[in-house]
Amino acid sequence: MFIYLNALFVGLLLLANILGVKLFSIGEFILPAAVIVYVVTYLITDVIGEVYGKDAARKTVQAGFVTQVIALIFVFIAIQLPAAPVFESQAQFEEILGGSFRVIVASLISYIASQNLDVTIFHKLKAKHGEKKLWLRNNVSTMTSQLIDTTIFITIAFWGMVPTGILLGMIVTQYVFKLCIALIDTPIAYLLVNVGKKYSSKEI
Repeated sequence: MFIYLNALFVGLLLLANILGVKLFSIGEFILPAAVIVYVVTYLITDVIGEVYGKDAARKTVQAGFVTQVIALIFVFIAIQLPAAPVFESQAQFEEILGGSFRVIVASLISYIASQNLDVTIFHKLKAKHGEKKLWLRNNVSTMTSQLIDTTIFITIAFWGMVPTGILLGMIVTQYVFKLCIALIDTPIAYLLVNVGKKYSSKEI
């Protein structure tokens, strides 16, 4: 199960970098589309940390960082390649992936700060409570790290692109949205941890 969790983690990170270019609105609230998948990555690292240990969670975070850097390089190369005469969407291609380039940079900075904080808080609470209170360490680690992630990411990704008032509104709205997801995903964390512990003994 470990390899599937890692694959899902990295896949969602890359998907979030692409989706982050789009902003969507719920009433008066504006959010980047990446929020619908990025928050799940914290659930995955919590599950990996609970089942496989702190070192495994750290390695997953490191793998995600390296993968995003490689993706950033290939996105840059793809944009610089000369467009074929029959390809008439170069401007749109650059607009979308060029925006994604900035989103990836923002994601890298916020990612390395918040994900490592998440792992640290999660395992400090686990050292204190042992196997009990998974709900507490899952929620406290995610809620704290998401505040850091949201503030850094939104500021870098959208500074100068939207008015300051909207920028601050995006930070608050996205953080509240993530808090709700963190609370909702707690039963899923228990389910995945139980499944992971069941199959971890069979893994090589």
